[in-house]
Amino acid sequence: MTVVGIGADGWDGLSPRGRRAIVAAEVLRGSARQLALLPADVVAERVPWPSPLVPALRALPTEHPGRRVVVLASGDPMLSGIGGSLVRLFGPAAVEVVPHPSSVTLACARLGWAVEDTTVVADVGRPIELLTPHATPGRRLLVLGSDTGTPALVAGLLRSGGYGGSRIVALAQLGGPAERSFTGTAAHWPHAETDALVITAVEVVADPGTVPLPTVPGLPDDAYAHDGQLTKRDVRAVTLARLVPLPGQLLWDVGAGAGSIGIEWMRVHPSCRAVAVESDPVRAGRIAANATRLGVPDLRVVAGRAPDALTGLPQPDAVFVGGGATTPLLLDACWAALAPGGRLVVNAVTVQSEAVLAGWHARCGGSLTRLSVAHAQPVGGFTGWRPAMPVTIWSVVR
Repeated sequence: MTVVGIGADGWDGLSPRGRRAIVAAEVLRGSARQLALLPADVVAERVPWPSPLVPALRALPTEHPGRRVVVLASGDPMLSGIGGSLVRLFGPAAVEVVPHPSSVTLACARLGWAVEDTTVVADVGRPIELLTPHATPGRRLLVLGSDTGTPALVAGLLRSGGYGGSRIVALAQLGGPAERSFTGTAAHWPHAETDALVITAVEVVADPGTVPLPTVPGLPDDAYAHDGQLTKRDVRAVTLARLVPLPGQLLWDVGAGAGSIGIEWMRVHPSCRAVAVESDPVRAGRIAANATRLGVPDLRVVAGRAPDALTGLPQPDAVFVGGGATTPLLLDACWAALAPGGRLVVNAVTVQSEAVLAGWHARCGGSLTRLSVAHAQPVGGFTGWRPAMPVTIWSVVR
């Protein structure tokens, strides 16, 4: 099948190659809006997509047997578009892509932004909180939304996060005869609705007193709602360094507490994935709320007691056990789940759990590290050091 990108300028903006593909087609598939952009003398049968879309995509090769099918896509079909979906379903050899300039390219051209210096956040049909990790001072963002209210949602999220001074430009119908823009700041965004075909540009500005949250591990402890079951900031940074977050990889955070390890693993890169396993249902709900607020709403939370709750989970690239090392068969299950090259990191604060880690270290190797942290606190009219409980960290690569 052939996928042809088409912009808001319709037939006039198509490349000669795109026009030839459409003229030669026997069947055209696309949204009603896209199909309406073609002139009347294009004689192919026009079949709009049903809802839901995914089953129709899967049936596409058999729905029109022996006929030349062209699929219309908005802009660049491979940028958060239908072209990527078809390639994932049928492989690159089955799909020919004829791209059009994307909305990202057109938006950067209008704004005078270099594409390589601009971060694109695909928010089509996904939670707006995915924008949160990218909202840091001075950053330029383009948000791909799915409806007329996306710019207002972006403004609300920035405003609530301490970035009300951010400048926003909503660019609608880019490249078409009805192209227009809406401007404002996050604090005073006046447009509840804009256009269904819109991309939201943001220049992030922090309000006075806003403390940015980085994507590197070690967020402040008060960034999390918790009941004390939290891997503290300094230990968390060391633990994540040993877990080695890598793009596209999956972490099991076993005995997740407030969810801080899984959350910060996912904040490293948008493609990082994590499963937080927590036996306490109240804490499990708190983990989900922390994850959404800190910009990783796709964190999967499993309410259950390990090791039984680990059954059926997708194979991890790394496993963290923050407590419960003495639980029978827990470390055995975590070790068995890892493929060669997988990382296991276990933290312990009691003599009994340290003894378990010493035994595993003797059998499997790796490294044992004892981490002691002290914080300066008032002592009368002076300042002294108050030590936290030391933490023993066992880390090993299978």
